[in-house]
Amino acid sequence: MTRAEAFEFLDRTARGIAEMFGSSCETLVHDMEDPRHPILSIYNGHVSGREVGSTMDILGTARELDENALVTDFVNLYATTPSGQQIKSSTFHLIGEAYNLALGINFDYTSLVYANRILVDLMSAEADLQSAMWQGGGEQLLAELFDKCLAAVGKPVASLNKRDRLKIIALLDQNSAFSYRKSVPFVAKRLQVSRYTVYKYLGELERGEKGDEELE
Repeated sequence: MTRAEAFEFLDRTARGIAEMFGSSCETLVHDMEDPRHPILSIYNGHVSGREVGSTMDILGTARELDENALVTDFVNLYATTPSGQQIKSSTFHLIGEAYNLALGINFDYTSLVYANRILVDLMSAEADLQSAMWQGGGEQLLAELFDKCLAAVGKPVASLNKRDRLKIIALLDQNSAFSYRKSVPFVAKRLQVSRYTVYKYLGELERGEKGDEELE
């Protein structure tokens, strides 16, 4: 395969992927023989604001690549553009005797992050109908449950880290605390976090994820 044939193949692939995945998917072909990796062709360049000839990378820098990066594929990596867009990025090399070209794919999923937050709000409910109608004294019972779970952790709220908060959420869930009306805002207020964070922790527990020691 000649350099012209290799470029034609990658350019055709880049154009097809961009058309298939829409305007949020930027695709491009780099000349990797040059450490500055200039762009030879680009589709949906509005994602990063680049055009043919640019030596800027998706991170907004113009750093030269080292020898290893010039020949290594990078698959499904996270990047943030200078304007704050959240990107999933992959680079695939096509290397021959007289060429070193690479296909780059950058998918901007920023809008999906916001859409997911909206969906979480739409799908969330304060409690089941039966609890709301017949389970009186809910706030008092919630307060007692929360105090019991907090005591099990053995720290004041101000000293809790993420792992501690996840443990409290797990204990509350095991005691059916989230079946009570307005349980999420109550727990959020007592833990001094947002309602979204409580839903996020419940989701992590459902998926079996573990918290780290960092404060949020």
